[in-house]
Amino acid sequence: MPRSDHNSKKVRFEIPNLAKLREEGLTAIDMHFHTDHSDGQVRVDQALAKARTAGFGLAITDHNVVSGSLRAFEERGDLIVVPGMEVSAFDGPHILTYFYSPRDLEDYFRRHIEPNRQGSPWLAIKLGTQEIIDRAEGYNCVTIAAHPYGYLLFNKGLQKSIDNKYLPPEIMKRFNGLEVICGGMTHSLNVKAMKLAEERQLSFTGGTDGHIQSDVGSVLTCAPAGDQEEFLDAVVKRQNLVIGLEKSTLEKIATGTVVMGKHSRYFFPAMAINYQQNAPRIMHYFRRLRDELNQDRPK
Repeated sequence: MPRSDHNSKKVRFEIPNLAKLREEGLTAIDMHFHTDHSDGQVRVDQALAKARTAGFGLAITDHNVVSGSLRAFEERGDLIVVPGMEVSAFDGPHILTYFYSPRDLEDYFRRHIEPNRQGSPWLAIKLGTQEIIDRAEGYNCVTIAAHPYGYLLFNKGLQKSIDNKYLPPEIMKRFNGLEVICGGMTHSLNVKAMKLAEERQLSFTGGTDGHIQSDVGSVLTCAPAGDQEEFLDAVVKRQNLVIGLEKSTLEKIATGTVVMGKHSRYFFPAMAINYQQNAPRIMHYFRRLRDELNQDRPK
């Protein structure tokens, strides 16, 4: 069912009608999808086959790796495929990086991301948000903050990191935009992301954050474009719309099962990374609590 009470002119919480979108002259792309090259279950050829049959494009955004995206671009045929990657910053946010050319994507990965990956390759790299964005600025690249309000208790969103005072508010200005419908998020947090993008007049995208075959194409970014370059130009200029719905509880459980299974092979490195990330945050929390208590004490 459409959630028309939360729809805007540019963001529609409803099942995508691909035939209608084509009639409107729009190209539709799932801008956030993971394959078996990182913590997804789906092979690249399977994802492309579903996209080709349904009539939408795809951005493979595996965590800290580009082999799936590069293969998808090579095998795209008549599909529009946007070269991309999701980079996990050490200080929290997940950053969707979209490139105008696969050559730039591969160069950015080889020079800046691959040397800074850790023992659990799909979790946080050694670079923080500021440094990841700084290094991306040397390329023709669009940077989008994935699921800006984070997942569950994890600090994996830009605005959540800002709200918790782990990052300064001005870091938001370094991004091109925000992901306003993420298939894995709750509806309420996606609505907050949509409103934040509108308030800040930021660019915006949507994608499934899919890891299993049934996810592909349930959230789409749509724009009048004939190739990936025109598509990214439209996103930067806010000439696009986003349409889709969040996954059901059962779909989220299925996704979580796949992701946990893939990450389990790196259990001990993952524990080390999580400790490195969260120990400073715990100290930060207690410092904030101490300062607040001191402020409340009578002089």
